[in-house]
Amino acid sequence: MSKITGGLFMFINKTSDGSNNVCGKNIAKFRSEINISQRELADKMQLVGLDMDKNAIQRIEAGKRFVTDIEIIGFSKVFDKAINELLGIE
Repeated sequence: MSKITGGLFMFINKTSDGSNNVCGKNIAKFRSEINISQRELADKMQLVGLDMDKNAIQRIEAGKRFVTDIEIIGFSKVFDKAINELLGIE
């Protein structure tokens, strides 16, 4: 998304509700469905090769942190979900 400001384009890298990612709510939902803590999810992410801690998980779920494509793939593996499901794409 871009916005014209005084003749210049300003790119906005946030969702319409101000979140820095589109997958945080789904990550929280999938984590809740398998009944694990944010710390346990961070541990599982480390098992798939991604250095992540509980604070990173909390910030992702709250929409305060961007999520890289590599991390999306990791979450997909941990939850055994398609990337489209994480992103909320039909």
